Amino acid sequence: MKQIMRAIGLMSGTSMDGIDVALIETDGIDYVKPLKSTALDYNPDFKKQIERALVDAQSMTNRQGRPGCLADVERAITAWHIYAVAQLGEIADVVGFHGQTVLHRPGEGYSVQLGDGAALARESGMDVVFDMRANDMVHGGQGAPLVPVYHQALAAQLDEDTQNGGVGFVNIGGISNATFVFKGEDPIALDCGPGNALLDQWVQSEAGIPYDDGGHIAGEGIADNTIVERYLQLPFFERQGPKSLDRGDFTLDYVKGMELSDGAATLAKLTANAIAKSAADLTRMPKMLIISGGGARNASIMRYLNEVAGDDVTVAASESYGFNADMMEAEAWAYLAVRSLKGLPLTFPSTTGCDKPVTGGVFAKAI
Repeated sequence: MKQIMRAIGLMSGTSMDGIDVALIETDGIDYVKPLKSTALDYNPDFKKQIERALVDAQSMTNRQGRPGCLADVERAITAWHIYAVAQLGEIADVVGFHGQTVLHRPGEGYSVQLGDGAALARESGMDVVFDMRANDMVHGGQGAPLVPVYHQALAAQLDEDTQNGGVGFVNIGGISNATFVFKGEDPIALDCGPGNALLDQWVQSEAGIPYDDGGHIAGEGIADNTIVERYLQLPFFERQGPKSLDRGDFTLDYVKGMELSDGAATLAKLTANAIAKSAADLTRMPKMLIISGGGARNASIMRYLNEVAGDDVTVAASESYGFNADMMEAEAWAYLAVRSLKGLPLTFPSTTGCDKPVTGGVFAKAI
């Protein structure tokens, strides 16, 4: 008999806009039932603190150090997460705590997520699993992405024809990542390229607004295909997957000097083309791309993605299949926490490049 557990997942992603909180019921294998969710937005001052932490993190030479403002920001991030759990107002068997990524250096074998799992367990009164990327990197993996095994569980809930044609789950957050699921095989996954991060930075720098709401700014512009191709010639796109990115791996250098809407259109098209380029490296194309994350609400990114995917591939927002685009990663972290408790693999050679399927996570017992 399968052991069903209640789990809370906490995700603060590369967009740095706040915390997604999701409660699910799962066996950590193929049964998933979302129960409740909420979100807590960071205020502008705290987002600036995280941005400072990203700068200070560049001086790190190992994952234990906390130079500059990092120790203070870690305490604050933990407090925000404690409050977010309290806002949900639910009790679970375990909490999956991602923390806030401030540095990701897979080539050097480490990734840094700020957040004190023991403090969260103590204050929430619930067991916590955190630091889920480290063991994958010990085994030669990129430490990302970790969501693919959850995507595989979601794919199992789709109809037979959809499963047989192959499904791509694409999360467009600050960075875009994709999981390709073909029935009976381990999931294939990789980071694709810039998601919303460059577009957000562009409208912040040129218009003083936090993001291109709905993709309206990009929709008024004309994409420069030459600049899109310049980005796609960068070394990251020449590497075979599995591969992962740090938020700072791409810059606005190529769009500097462009008009606001044209630059936004160019970066939106870059996001779409990077996703399509990742899928093109597969031995066969999935027939369905299911889009989640903030990019699913950007009409310009979705339009460009439909164009580049072609007539043989269906592109749809995750809500079309009953999935919650905003909460998918938080749900995944809840699911991963249950898998961790059961000693089940979180990552695979085909998702992160680890040398064998491995579990992961650090356990913090509620006191």
